[in-house]
Amino acid sequence: MTSTGRRQPPIADYGFISDCHSAALVDRRGSIDWWCAPRFDSASIFGRLLDPDAGHWSIRPVTAFETARAYVGDSLVLRSVMRTAHGEVALTDVAATQAGARGHDLGRRSPHVLLRRVEGISGNVAMDVDFAPRMEYGRTTPHVRSVDGLVVARGGPTQVTLRTPVALRCAGGSARGEFTVGPGDVVEFRAQYRGAFDTEAPDEDEDEQVSVEDTVSAWQSWSDAHRGYRGRFGDEVRRSSIVLQGLTYQPSGAIVAAATTSLPERMGGDLNFDYRYAWLRDLSLTVRSLWIAACPTEPARIIDWFTNAAGEVGDEQFQIMYGVGGERDLSEHTLEHLAGYHDSAPVRVGNEAWDQVQLDVLGEVLDAVHLLRDELGELNERVQVLLIELADRAAAHWHEPDAGMWEARDRQRHYVSSKVMCWVALDRAISLADRLGPGVDPERWALARDEIRATMLEQAWSAAAGAYTGALASDELDASVLLLPLVGFLPADDERMRATIDAIERGLGAGGLIRRWHDDDSGFLLCTFWLAECFALAGDVGRAETWFRNAASYANDLGLLAEEAVPGGGPLLGNFPQTFSHVGLINAAWRITEAVQHTDRQPQETT
Repeated sequence: MTSTGRRQPPIADYGFISDCHSAALVDRRGSIDWWCAPRFDSASIFGRLLDPDAGHWSIRPVTAFETARAYVGDSLVLRSVMRTAHGEVALTDVAATQAGARGHDLGRRSPHVLLRRVEGISGNVAMDVDFAPRMEYGRTTPHVRSVDGLVVARGGPTQVTLRTPVALRCAGGSARGEFTVGPGDVVEFRAQYRGAFDTEAPDEDEDEQVSVEDTVSAWQSWSDAHRGYRGRFGDEVRRSSIVLQGLTYQPSGAIVAAATTSLPERMGGDLNFDYRYAWLRDLSLTVRSLWIAACPTEPARIIDWFTNAAGEVGDEQFQIMYGVGGERDLSEHTLEHLAGYHDSAPVRVGNEAWDQVQLDVLGEVLDAVHLLRDELGELNERVQVLLIELADRAAAHWHEPDAGMWEARDRQRHYVSSKVMCWVALDRAISLADRLGPGVDPERWALARDEIRATMLEQAWSAAAGAYTGALASDELDASVLLLPLVGFLPADDERMRATIDAIERGLGAGGLIRRWHDDDSGFLLCTFWLAECFALAGDVGRAETWFRNAASYANDLGLLAEEAVPGGGPLLGNFPQTFSHVGLINAAWRITEAVQHTDRQPQETT
């Protein structure tokens, strides 16, 4: 596209709002630069995040201003106070929830409405509104016209209807206007998504009940029902749990890896991928974090979603990720017409990893079920059959190479973390054997489990590195082996494991973050939280807290984390907000809490 000259702001400038079906990102200057509807993985309607001309909706003062912002209570309703030389206004941004939804009903249905409320606080502030949807990732400039007091934007498969109390000028696929607010004035805009050819008329009475206040109450009711965590870093854990709820597609319970596609891992580079899908690789760590910070209802729904998505498992390759509705085919293609975030091309839709072999997912699924074994109760036959198949595959294929958890696109290798997760699959299957019905073979599984362990202890250790390394017959450090104590393969205070933890701290630590490998340019937030967990498990609470605070310090002013960051206090990188980073935060806070409580219970020496 031809650039208008506006550069995208830093990733940390964005706030995240969600209706638990889809999400929008709002920058500090009052511009919605990302909104996909009706699902997280739908084509964008506002896409300026990835190209200056791919659509936006801005509401801001006409003159220079500064912004202070925060979420309203325990919600994803964003309130930004904009201060000008002439006065102050508050802009409240809401991805509206279904009217009356409370508690676990939050997000089960969505009106697909963005509410934007401007309130005058002091002085008289002139405001500008620029409504410029661009359908299908900016490919389609809609027809925009005023109809019966509404602004209707219709193009391609999408229609967005804007209710506005301000007269707007419609031209060139956009609607613009100006208005002034004084103390106590309230001006509210309401944009609703519909399919361009939907024949069912919207329920106007129900739409009228959708409001800022009702959405705040919906989020607060969910949060009030999930206050079980009483450990260290409580504020950070609570905000992360709310973010995870916002990244959950509530109709199915699937959690997307992030709300965006193609925010770069390296600025100006081509490591730009679509994260708006649900990975099984994330399953056990995500389930644990929800078990810690929410309640068993949420993670149990993930198991049901996954079992349904997998269907009857035959001889085909076991899929490692799905769409939020259980879709299998996530074929990747590039959007050549988009410049990318700060010219980081290509922009990708879909994800090639869906067709990769990643053996670690076998352990992720069985570990998640094992963690929830008490909450899940008696397993139904389809879950039993699936888990037996996963254990059998771990026993049969653990010795084979795969793409690994970092999803290498060049060639397969014998990754240590993948083989250890096959050990996890077998270990948990043996523990669950009395619940899996006919077809279990715990004796065979135990033989394979013990063979994996012996092989890893012998071949994964590198004398040259003084550590367990990322792949067999390699001397290269890889932060993925921090999983070994987290999944119970080795205790963190085992001599070789502790040497590995220390080697990763020395060799992969940079500027307060842990990189995945030596030549990784940026710090990986999840790996940094993993290191904090490992130190907590080893009883070194001081170092655990130091690394936890290092990683958590990269959250923006709203408590949101991306996937990576430039070490030494640099900018956030990668898709945003990122599930795995928030999962890592919750799990590390819990481990530190457990370690502190364990230390407090130890008898004190007397002299």
